Order: sequence, then C-alpha cells, then structure tokens
Amino acid sequence: MPPPFRFDLQATDGAARTGVIHTPRGNIRTPAFMPVGTAATVKAMLPQSVRATGADILLGNTYHLMLRPTAERIANLGGLHRFMNWDGPILTDSGGFQVMSLASLRKLTEEGVRFSSHIDGSKHMLTPERSMEIQRLLGSDIVMAFDECPALPASDDVVEKSMQMSMRWAQRSRDAFGDRPGHALFGIMQGGVNKGLRQASAEALTGIGFDGYAVGGLAVGEGQEAMFGVLDYAPSFLPADKPRYLMGVGKPDDIVGAVQRGIDMMDCVLPSRSGRTGQAWTAMGAINLKNARHKDDPRPLEEGCTCPACTGYSRAYLHHVVKADEIIGSMLLTWHNLHYYQQLMAGLRAAIGVQSLDGFVAGFHAKRAAGDIEPL
Repeated sequence: MPPPFRFDLQATDGAARTGVIHTPRGNIRTPAFMPVGTAATVKAMLPQSVRATGADILLGNTYHLMLRPTAERIANLGGLHRFMNWDGPILTDSGGFQVMSLASLRKLTEEGVRFSSHIDGSKHMLTPERSMEIQRLLGSDIVMAFDECPALPASDDVVEKSMQMSMRWAQRSRDAFGDRPGHALFGIMQGGVNKGLRQASAEALTGIGFDGYAVGGLAVGEGQEAMFGVLDYAPSFLPADKPRYLMGVGKPDDIVGAVQRGIDMMDCVLPSRSGRTGQAWTAMGAINLKNARHKDDPRPLEEGCTCPACTGYSRAYLHHVVKADEIIGSMLLTWHNLHYYQQLMAGLRAAIGVQSLDGFVAGFHAKRAAGDIEPL
C-alpha cells in the first residue's frame, strides 16, 4: 500500500505559506514551480537536467498525450514516468483548457466536449470520465478535475453558466476518479473575476472534497492587476490544510505576487518557451540575447548564477548561437531560465520560513527596477 498523499504546512508569513507535499514518488517543496513537459518532454532539456535545476515535479498535458502517442500506448509502455524517464511526481492537467484553445470544430455539451484534433483533424470526445481514464492510464500522481475555462473578459452570465457546469463536471470527475491510494485529485475553482462566483465555486468544490484545489480561469487575458485582485480573496475560500495551485502562471513578478497571496503551486511554459526564443530571465529582469549589444560581451549572462549557461559561456557566445539558431542556444537558455525560476522559489520558501518575505520581495523588485548590468 503506497503512503498517502499529504500536505504539511510548515510556516506562514502573512498569507504566504511554505510546506511539503508528500507523494509516493517524492516530496514537493512549496511554494513550487512546475516546469511544463507538454508532450512528455520539457523542450530542450533532459529529465536529469530538469532535476538539476531544483524541480521536484513536472506537468504533463492530457490533451496532447491523448492525441499523440495516446494514453493507451503510454500505459502499455509502463506509464508516463517510465516513458519519459522521470521518477519524480507528475501532475497532469485535465485537457479542458487545450480543447478550448487549440482544437477546432468544438461542440460543448453537458456531456463534455467533442472536437477535432489540431494535429490531423481526427474526431474525439473528452468528458470528465474520459479525462480521469486518460490520467489514470498515464499514471499521474496529481490528477486535475475536468473543467471549462472561458476566456476573459466575459459577462457574469457566461462565467456563471460555465462555472456551474464545471462544478457538475467536478463531481463527475470525483466519482470517476474513485479510490486511488497514493494518487491525488485536485478540484478547480472557476468564477472569473467575480468574488461571489469564486466563493460559490469554492463551496461547491469543498462540498465534494478534493486532495488539493486549483484557482483556475486566470492568466487568460484579464491582466495582472485583475488576477491579483482575485488572488487577494480567492485562496482564503479554500481549505487551509490543502495545497493551492494557480494554473498557468507565469512571469517572475506574477509568481512572487501569487505566493504573497497564499498560492502553493504554479506552472508555466514561459521559462522554456523564452529559452527557445533567445530570452533569459534573471534577477535583473528579462534579457534579449538577440540584441547586438551582447555580441562582444565576455561576461556571463548573470553574475553569480551557477547554471551551465552562466558558468561555461559568455554573453557573446550565447548571442552567437541564438542568432545562428543553433540548438545549444535553446538548451543553455532553457536550463538557465528553469534554474532561475527554481532559485526564485527556493528564495521565497526560505524567506517565508523566517518571516522575512517583505524584505525578500522588496529586494526582488529593487533588482528588477535597476535593470540589466551596465554595458561594457
């Protein structure tokens, strides 16, 4: 019998929290940032390289994996962990967001969503029950309930109708998930930027009962100010003894602000996607390696950084391989970005642990305001 999924809250600083999520495949230190391995790979990275950045958990994508190579094939090959050579925890999203954003010819009904694949046009039906089946076949450690995520801005009527259906789908997800020791199911709060709808959604989810709770429906076009406005109250509607996951966030300042407001887990494609487009995230802000000012600069990308890009290569070299579209440019910048994100999370955890988060956040913003190091 595997050990149970458990969240231990260790310290708080205002609304911010630090703790440990215990899973049979390893512990997750919170606040946690989850690199995104959409199609069973974090692009331009080996699994052991991702682990070396400090990541405790990866995110996989139900929609993409159900289409290619299929969940059934992955299950026959031993599950997602063995398939992608990652022995730590994996969280899989439900597929609902990608169906809404990527698929064509969608038809949304109470049953679920019928859609055409963005890959080959093949027809598929995704329901709460099918989403739970796919995530079971993948062997996910943390499974997300199936929901609908409307794009913002949207009217309260549209958001409420969507939220209510997502709550019915949450119950169906709970029923289909069943009893799976060692695996966790998270419910997803919806409600847009409407406080009353957010509270109603949280009450419905806690009435069903989940192992953790996500704040969904943000980072979908509402802007940081509106997102923080929701996070000022939404986490408090959720049980304090369960992990709180903000989906699809985000930029470093988004992450810091979310942690200040009580979020425990986040994910985003930004650090890996930026690495493939010549952008580096640093304590001084974002740096564009395509810029010609780096072409003769012998200094490291970021002073004091211990990642391979910073310890072994100059800005001039990184500029060259980015401009030449060499694969090593994507590899090095992605490694750096993921390393920076994990160092940021470690700093947040340490600051919360000693109740010095305000000072840490002030220093974070001061460095970014000062900007990149002076040119030669």
